[in-house]
Amino acid sequence: MLDFKDETPKLSDYEDDFVLWLDAQAALLRSGQFCQLDLENLIEELNGMSRHERHALKSRLEILLLHLLKCEFQPERKTPSWQCSVVEQRRKILEILEDSPSLNQEVLPFSVKVYPHAHIKASLETGLPASIFPSGQPYTIEQLLDIHFIP
Repeated sequence: MLDFKDETPKLSDYEDDFVLWLDAQAALLRSGQFCQLDLENLIEELNGMSRHERHALKSRLEILLLHLLKCEFQPERKTPSWQCSVVEQRRKILEILEDSPSLNQEVLPFSVKVYPHAHIKASLETGLPASIFPSGQPYTIEQLLDIHFIP
């Protein structure tokens, strides 16, 4: 492991050794050697991290919506597994929001965006006609995030 206080980091090519490149970029930032930063790849990685967090939130919301729909429209088949999935997705969503509070404002728009996929999956997984389910995302942000709400 490099001692970033005493050594100039070995500059690694982004393509050759990603972890070494990351360590070197962090060391350069810590030491204020901004002119040596690989700005193009650093910017791309930061943008990728932002996209990843948004994708994770959308994915968790889609699974949450799927299980809320299944619980609501097929209550006779509501299983502990479905309920655990609801709890788990909310837990993960809340972790994402705790780490990135700016994403709070995206919960409702993202849920609306992913709802059509959850709608289709709910129909396929339950065997119920798609027309049984609401055509638009039916849950409030409070319901989506309320750890006790299971229809």
